[in-house]
Amino acid sequence: MLDLRQLRYFVAVAEAEHVGRAAERLHISQSPLSRQIAQLEKNLGLTLFERSQQRIRLTSDGRVFLTEAHALLRHADRLENLGRRLGRGEEGGLCIGYVADAMHTGVLPSALRTLRDQRPGIHVALYDQESAEQFEGLRQRSLDIALVRTPPPEGDPDLDAASLLSDPLLLVLPEKHPLARSEEPTTPAELDGQPWIAVGDAQDPTWRDRFVASCVASGFTPDIRLDAADPLTALGLVASGLGLALIQKSMVRGTSEGIAVRELPWYEGSVRLWAAWHRVDLRPVVAAFRETVLAGRAVA
Repeated sequence: MLDLRQLRYFVAVAEAEHVGRAAERLHISQSPLSRQIAQLEKNLGLTLFERSQQRIRLTSDGRVFLTEAHALLRHADRLENLGRRLGRGEEGGLCIGYVADAMHTGVLPSALRTLRDQRPGIHVALYDQESAEQFEGLRQRSLDIALVRTPPPEGDPDLDAASLLSDPLLLVLPEKHPLARSEEPTTPAELDGQPWIAVGDAQDPTWRDRFVASCVASGFTPDIRLDAADPLTALGLVASGLGLALIQKSMVRGTSEGIAVRELPWYEGSVRLWAAWHRVDLRPVVAAFRETVLAGRAVA
C-alpha cells in the first residue's frame, strides 16, 4: 500500500530536482528523506530518479508516476478536507471544480456570492482543473459540482449536465491596424492571410486544428504566427502589434490600451461553459448550489 508521506516526499524532490532543497522545504534532514525515496522505489520495484553528483532527475517512468502522484495527493487532500468539515457538522461543505472561463465570465463568482448570502458559514473548496479531471472527481465523489468547457459524454450513466452560456468570440486587433480604423464591417476576405495569434489549451492536441477549421469554414485562412495558452496572454500579444486574435466577449470588457475590438456577425465561434454533477444522492446543499448556478444562465 502506498504511503502518502513518501509520495509527498517524492513530489518535493521531483519538483526541486535536489534532495537538499527538498529537505529544507519539508523541514527534515537529507538522510531520512533519501531513505524514504529509496524505500518507495524498492516497494514499487521502479527507478524514479536518475542520480548524479550534480543533480537528481526524474526517469521517464518517474515523470509518469509524478503525474499520478499529484492526482492522488489532491484527492487525498480533498478527502481529508471533507472529513474535517463533516466532523464540524458543516453539511459536508462544497467542493467545486472549475475552468478559468467560469471565473472570468462571472458565473462562478456570482454563484459564490449568492451562496455566501444564503449560507454564510459553509466551507467552500475550489479546484482549478481540466474537464476530464473534474469528471473523474465527480465520479469519485471528491467533487460536488463541475464547471467545464464540454459536457460529459451523451448517455453517461453517472453524470448529468446543463449548458450555462455561450460566450461569443470577437475579433481583437492592434489599435493601429488598418482594419481597426475602418468604419466598415470586417469581412472574411480582409482577414485572409493576416498574422494571427491562436488561443488554445496546450493539453488538448486538437485545439489548433479546430481553430483553423472554424476560420476556413467562415471564409478565411489565418497565418498563425504565435500560440497563446490563455486569452490574457493573447491580449498582451495583440496590444504589442504581433497579430490578430479571437477572444471571448467576457475577456474584452474594459480592455486595456493598444487594442481594438470588432464583432464578426458571420463568425459563429464561441466558448461554451457547462455545469456537471453526479446523478445520485445530491445533498441538499449541493442541489441548492446547482440551482443557483443554473439560475445564473439568464444573466451570464
